[in-house]
Amino acid sequence: MVEIQHVFQSQDELGEGPIWNTLEKRLYWLDIENCCYHTYQPSRGTHEIVEVGEKIGVLAFREKGGIVMATEHGFALWDPSNKKIEHLGDPEAEKPQSRFNDGAVDRRGRFWAGTLGDPYQNSLYRLDADLTIHKMETGIDISNGIGWSPDNKTMYFTDSTPAVIYAYDFDLDTGSLANRRVFADSSDRQGVPDGLTIDAEGFIWSARWGGWCLDRYDPTGKLERSISVPVECPTSVMFGNDELDSLYFTSARMEIPFEKRSQYPQAGDLFCFTPGVKGIAEPMFAG
Repeated sequence: MVEIQHVFQSQDELGEGPIWNTLEKRLYWLDIENCCYHTYQPSRGTHEIVEVGEKIGVLAFREKGGIVMATEHGFALWDPSNKKIEHLGDPEAEKPQSRFNDGAVDRRGRFWAGTLGDPYQNSLYRLDADLTIHKMETGIDISNGIGWSPDNKTMYFTDSTPAVIYAYDFDLDTGSLANRRVFADSSDRQGVPDGLTIDAEGFIWSARWGGWCLDRYDPTGKLERSISVPVECPTSVMFGNDELDSLYFTSARMEIPFEKRSQYPQAGDLFCFTPGVKGIAEPMFAG
């Protein structure tokens, strides 16, 4: 029986994108709807909310210091010291209904992020260290969780609406994709797959929006376990703490009508548990 720890009462409308900073020993995560991100240091119990002023779909850390983001206005760099944002480019500027949603950094330091908002006309992009932007996939409805196998030969990418996680052959040297196939089709179950992360054994952990659970898939796409959680809409997962042996997950409450929110007091909060397997440290953006 897994013991879920209620870590922090953040009450996020759309909590998302947890990521562990190994240098600071802090967890960062987003509230997309409220245009901010949180930081939390477990050893001290300290918490901070940082207002950015635009919806952040995903953030990651830079090797040079600071943060890279994909927001409703495209790719950007953020300086936490002066709280200044530098916009790099918006490949979907002509689509005001679209915004960036989820993403991750590959192990060569390239930042990947996908969009949502234009039904089945959204895309996945790659931001390289030289700050050039490349379109890598199209025809997506809701871009979501992304990650790489420990051997860097496979990339996993979620499209939430059809409830599918895809797998691609991945070339680490060039950052290219090939041979898209369905890794896990869960369209016959309640909810849809959202954010994901990969553990040290190469298994895929996927938060299940609307499903009250987190799923773990083996490298063949077989559902190895499903863990019940106390919120209907867990959104994303990330390993953290010193040994990367705790699995944190964020959640959302935006689907709950205001008059019913008292019935679900933990919706939108941060949680964690010990899964019995360790994670892999997240790479930093090389740009």
